[in-house]
Amino acid sequence: MTLDELKPGQQATITRIEGDGPLVQRLMALGLLEGSDVAMIRRALGGDPVEVQVMGYALSLRREEARRVEVRLGP
Repeated sequence: MTLDELKPGQQATITRIEGDGPLVQRLMALGLLEGSDVAMIRRALGGDPVEVQVMGYALSLRREEARRVEVRLGP
């Protein structure tokens, strides 16, 4: 399952970030690291962007970015 598939209020743990290069480095710099807990806060109308909580702060991501983050449900 990927981060963009979470429903508002669901919590998950990041298991993997797909790909390499500058986009993946940017996601990691924003706190999206393997083993980190993440929660879906809300998504905009149409589903893009999504807002998640990670490491105690809210982060907005484009849906395409969120699709690169694989998660496992549960805290």
